[in-house]
Amino acid sequence: MLAKRIIACLDVRDGNVVKGVQFQDLASAGDPAALARRYNTEGIDELVILDVTATLENRRALADTIRRVSAELFIPLAVGGGIRSEADAEAALDAGADKVALNSAAIADPSLITRLASRYGSQAVVVAIDAKRDPSTGSGSPRAGSRGDGGRYAVFSRSGSTGTGRDAVSWAREAASAGAGEILLTSIDRDGTRAGFDCEMTAAVSSAVPIPVIASGGAGTFDHFYDVFTSGRADAALAASIFHFSEHAVSDLKAYLQTRGVSVRLTC
Repeated sequence: MLAKRIIACLDVRDGNVVKGVQFQDLASAGDPAALARRYNTEGIDELVILDVTATLENRRALADTIRRVSAELFIPLAVGGGIRSEADAEAALDAGADKVALNSAAIADPSLITRLASRYGSQAVVVAIDAKRDPSTGSGSPRAGSRGDGGRYAVFSRSGSTGTGRDAVSWAREAASAGAGEILLTSIDRDGTRAGFDCEMTAAVSSAVPIPVIASGGAGTFDHFYDVFTSGRADAALAASIFHFSEHAVSDLKAYLQTRGVSVRLTC
């Protein structure tokens, strides 16, 4: 059984880590390099930097922030936000990223996924999907959502501000076929709420694609991670607030998951 990964996310604006609720009301949460240093020591498996305003401000992710963070790490680093072209991806990778995460640009031009996968390998290309439940379709079951025919999980772009008319499950399938190596699936409904991951949406996407799915949005307790790894069928789980503010130690989370039968990489 492959080990489940625990991933910390640094949402960055103007070079500082921020955190909000449902992509709104962003507040400062610390220095990205300092947090990266701490996570590297504590045993986080991977780190993601999301430049949350790069797309809205029509600019690249901040190279200086990527360099500062990557200098602190001996674990994989993914960077998203403002990756709109092959040149943007090259700049992020040259600055120290191991992977790039595409969101709005991939929706606008899915061939960008294929071009980057051909150039750097699928393992370096993550497609980030921000989705909300469509209340008009009801709760239903994971199987119903997996058809992707009812817009049950509506995909949004531009930091969750713009509807795309796409369904998360069908878009994940398309992204995987285009060459994506992973899906980073964020529940906008759960983001920052600490109410638990959307396990039903995660399971629907995980069941539909042959590539790893990273669950994001809603982590608040150790049980939430257990739930998304089991009923949600996630390959990895990403969190921000509960790690940033030292509310939960990564080593304690991994020990808890191991006692419940979830395979994780333990810190030496």
